[in-house]
Amino acid sequence: MSKNGTYLDVPNDDQYSPGELVSMLAEFFASERHQYELKGEVLSNDYSIAFQYKMSSGHNDTPYRCGAEFITFQGDGAVLISDYYDPTYSESLVKGLSHAITSQKYAKSGLASEQLDNYKERLVKLMAEQKVYLDPEITLPSLAQMVGCSINHLSQAVNSGFSMSFFDFLNSYRIDEAKSILLNQSSLSKSILDVSFASGFNSNSAFYAAFKKSTGQTPAQFRRSIQGLSK
Repeated sequence: MSKNGTYLDVPNDDQYSPGELVSMLAEFFASERHQYELKGEVLSNDYSIAFQYKMSSGHNDTPYRCGAEFITFQGDGAVLISDYYDPTYSESLVKGLSHAITSQKYAKSGLASEQLDNYKERLVKLMAEQKVYLDPEITLPSLAQMVGCSINHLSQAVNSGFSMSFFDFLNSYRIDEAKSILLNQSSLSKSILDVSFASGFNSNSAFYAAFKKSTGQTPAQFRRSIQGLSK
């Protein structure tokens, strides 16, 4: 990887320098042995390589993570590594990595606790008053601009301040919005797909996964349980 290269964690909308990446991976692999399996063919051209992978910890009771990496080259080094993966299959597997990311990433951020609290307050205000989570295209950089801070500081405010990832933070508000719609008797004619889009999700599958993770029920099951109580 070139010294000016960047590693992108796409699901969490985070980016890391080569030094940060090396430090995090060193701590991650020191804590537990992991196995990688190549899935399918490696695709390449003069400027890039793409491949799919499956990562597991070697324990049968531990979920695996499926993902894909796209590596862009310039000269003799990689200038961009983009990692796409399905976070719904990897929560317990990457717990150690998440801890490493948080500790390494923020060790030298220079963000005081008072400023972190200030960013948290601004963030909660944006969610409550402007409901920015309803925008399915919102990203960590765009939200950082609204809060008036750097991407790294906003990431720290969410990860450290609320003990969750950026997407889990947004989805917590979206799920509350969805539950509010489903509880509304005047919205009984709305389809689950309509509720999904009205809550800020851009896909029905993502909505189902996030809703069940939060409530233990699918949106349809939640609606039926509420209807049963109202009879």
